[in-house]
Amino acid sequence: MNLVIECDGSQHFTNEGLEADRVRDEALAQLGLKVLRFDNGQVIEQLDNVVEVIYQFIQQESP
Repeated sequence: MNLVIECDGSQHFTNEGLEADRVRDEALAQLGLKVLRFDNGQVIEQLDNVVEVIYQFIQQESP
């Protein structure tokens, strides 16, 4: 499994940041990598949910 986990701060939510993330995500996808993105608030305030999303993804992608 090829997984990239991104924790996005406020700079990711500008027009430039969103475009840079889109380009990076496309490049990573070309390499066979899947990107899961979470914003800082999710990681700080809802860590259990973030972990659950990651866990569920791994369960679905594992043979």
